[in-house]
Amino acid sequence: MLEFKIIKKDGAARLGELRTAHGTVETPTFMPVGTDGTVKAMKPEDVAATGAKIILGNVYHLMLRPGIDRVKELGGLHKMMNWDKAILTDSGGFQVMSLGPLRTISEQGVKFRSHLDNDKIYDLTPEKSVEIQHALDANITMALDECLELPAPKEVIEKSMLLSVRWAERSFAAFKDRKGYGIFGILQGGDDWSLREKCCELMNKIPFDGLAFGGVWLNVLTETIDVIIPCIPKEKPRYVMGVGIPADIVDCTLRGIDMFDCVLPSRFGRTAQGFLKTGGTLNLKKGDMRDDMRPVDEFCTCPTCQRYSRAYLHALFKENEPLASMLLTWHNIQVYEDLMKDIREAISMGTLSDFHAAWFETFRKYHPDEYAKFKSPSRTIMLKK
Repeated sequence: MLEFKIIKKDGAARLGELRTAHGTVETPTFMPVGTDGTVKAMKPEDVAATGAKIILGNVYHLMLRPGIDRVKELGGLHKMMNWDKAILTDSGGFQVMSLGPLRTISEQGVKFRSHLDNDKIYDLTPEKSVEIQHALDANITMALDECLELPAPKEVIEKSMLLSVRWAERSFAAFKDRKGYGIFGILQGGDDWSLREKCCELMNKIPFDGLAFGGVWLNVLTETIDVIIPCIPKEKPRYVMGVGIPADIVDCTLRGIDMFDCVLPSRFGRTAQGFLKTGGTLNLKKGDMRDDMRPVDEFCTCPTCQRYSRAYLHALFKENEPLASMLLTWHNIQVYEDLMKDIREAISMGTLSDFHAAWFETFRKYHPDEYAKFKSPSRTIMLKK
């Protein structure tokens, strides 16, 4: 089992410790995404240097390549990738559901053809997903769920939600409990808040170590959180999946979310988009970067910003040099981990509300266009899950 200890509360926000067999994770926390056993363009020791204490891996991708048996032969995911800290693994449900015509859903689970090799058929049941995550030595296992494509009629959403609850029961039954390891359930219900509440009520009957959710439109993310949070037992960690940009994280922690993951820091690092501590982004491929000798972010102390200029990264990206992605990804993840550290410090001092207000005022001042887009009611991007 996992031990989750709440150290301090500041309004709805919590400063906590999640104690795993591979170290203690301070919460609120951000998990860099290492889907294939690597955070793309980063060495594991460099990820650790940013302050990250936990990363995310993925069942679907690892079962296809290099294969679960191969990971076991190499000593498990921690040893294979030389990462001695905590790992959470996604059950594979989101990736499998996105395969469309390549997959078939039943009460038993999901049959699917790999997007890499359409000739091979795989079976992913709740029990199999948990078995794979155990083989990977994941500190936090995620229950298998059905990730419904929205919008959909309420009766379709409810049917899917109830299937996910039954799969959750089977996932929990298959989990091998041991000290420093745990399993989280995932709250479904689509864009119907009454179904989200019903799902939470049913999931609370299963003694999961924590609860997660996603699959909501970003323009109603905070409202959805305000509906779900009261349903989750106070002693359990709360994980919102696939969030997000820094502004989302600042908003969500104020409302009591403890855990986050998102591909954006590493994905943006590979596409010349740098996150800034003032809340916005910087496009390093733009022409005005060509002669800009300033660091990516003058407020950042990461190795990239201490040693290299915008002009240098601009030149690297123009030539498609791999070093460009390595340097910018390191910076982006550092921005996220530093933000989490600042949030934890604000909670410990009881000043998160003031931090929230000051952070958004800085965002508005330095990046008015991005701030306006963030506040727009038409910001209808769907989170994973």
